[in-house]
Amino acid sequence: MNIKSLLLGSAAALIAVSGARAADAVVVAEPEPAEYVKICDVYGAGYFYIPGTETCLRIGGYVRYDIGGGDVGSFDGAKTRDVQDGTEKETWRKKARFTLKTWTGQETELGTLKTYTETRFNFGNRNGYATTSGNPAGNSGVSLNFAWIQLGGLRVGKDESAFDTFIGYAGSVIQDTLVPYGGFDTNVVQYYFDAGNGFSAVASLEEGSGKVGTIDSYVPHVVGGVKYTQGWGAITGVVAYDSNYEEVAGKVRLDVKASDELSLFIMAGYGTDDNLSDPSYAIPASGRGFYKQWSGNWALWGGGTYKFNEKTSFNAQVSYDEGKNLGVAANVAYEIVKGLKVTAEVDYLNVGNDTVSNWTHADKKSNVGGILRFQRSF
Repeated sequence: MNIKSLLLGSAAALIAVSGARAADAVVVAEPEPAEYVKICDVYGAGYFYIPGTETCLRIGGYVRYDIGGGDVGSFDGAKTRDVQDGTEKETWRKKARFTLKTWTGQETELGTLKTYTETRFNFGNRNGYATTSGNPAGNSGVSLNFAWIQLGGLRVGKDESAFDTFIGYAGSVIQDTLVPYGGFDTNVVQYYFDAGNGFSAVASLEEGSGKVGTIDSYVPHVVGGVKYTQGWGAITGVVAYDSNYEEVAGKVRLDVKASDELSLFIMAGYGTDDNLSDPSYAIPASGRGFYKQWSGNWALWGGGTYKFNEKTSFNAQVSYDEGKNLGVAANVAYEIVKGLKVTAEVDYLNVGNDTVSNWTHADKKSNVGGILRFQRSF
């Protein structure tokens, strides 16, 4: 009996101790299920939902490398000085750029809420230093090119002028501003209206930019435009009021899709210039405001794109203004692999009564140059 009692007592004690230890054990909580990124295809390819929100986000951009050469002082070549004897020489004009873009979209009771940003980081050499210190390469600035918010048809923020974006850029060449067709960077308050059946319109209040382009009072620059788009192409017109000089400029454009391979455009601009007497420090030079940047009252741009196949295209543009400035640009763009494109372009600028190139002031009558561009877009 004593042995049986001892065994029973020992077993009871072990059970009690084990129960006490089990009560004190740490219980590890099961991990919560991970919230994976979900694809958002409402606004196109590349969007995904920001976790925990109804906002769709897309991140993209490009890395670009330009190699330019040609007549110095025009639009491609660069001046420098020999580091040993200081004599003036010519050199390549180089630029490397990283551009970061973001898009967001979200449906609300007042329409689609969208944002767009684009920031550019640059490294290269720039004309303007050759007379003193050669033309050293280095970081050449960071620029905020776009940062706007849009709800329905209302857009506010940093954009490019509707005088250019609504009617369209002057072709698919790199140097499309040999004869410039308007100012770009500006803060805006815009409203876009889509009437259906191909009709659309825009009204834009703008600040402008630069020494003589930025508004000098509470009165904004004003831009308005209308467009008719069909399967064959489009007809567009824009009018701009420069509040600084109380001058008006306008452009009309015809786009034609001649075939699946060939697309063509022609654009004409006209602007008043009675009050455009800019101070000597102004850029652009006297006679041009924020919108009418060509020389004289009128200007013409025309050109097109021919697609040889899915990877190769030929692009060309010819431009001319009343000041007898003539620009010709042509390139061949080839997509080596998806996302990587190489463009080889040749440009010609014949200077008329005054230089209108947005790059630098040409130092001779006829200027020829070229650019080789590598761009990886993502």
